[in-house]
Amino acid sequence: MANKIYIALGSNIESREDFLEKALEKLKEKKIKVVKKSFLYETEPVGEEEQAWFLNQVVEVETSFNPEELLIELQKIEKDLGRVEGKRNGPRKIDLDILFFGDLVVDLPHLKIPHLRLAERKFILEPLNE
Repeated sequence: MANKIYIALGSNIESREDFLEKALEKLKEKKIKVVKKSFLYETEPVGEEEQAWFLNQVVEVETSFNPEELLIELQKIEKDLGRVEGKRNGPRKIDLDILFFGDLVVDLPHLKIPHLRLAERKFILEPLNE
């Protein structure tokens, strides 16, 4: 049985929906098959910085990549779509986070699965619950 892998997508720089759609296309190009998609959710940004609201979505995917390889591919997609490293919880064109990778627990300095702040993020829990 394949691992159930869930990835959160988010964008709060226009055109948010276009960035999410482009990210989904890039996943396909990288041999990361989207099995299910949640609805889109508009959510208030986390943190104190004044910024636009986010558009969020969660997808279930299938891939032959292991968790670290998947992280590298997601970071490449973010970079390809113009994401620049900035302030934590700051504005971003695209944000891709691995939420779950089957029942694996990963605790590395650069990768935590399940996602550390999962329980405190309504914008992840609602689409994940679909």
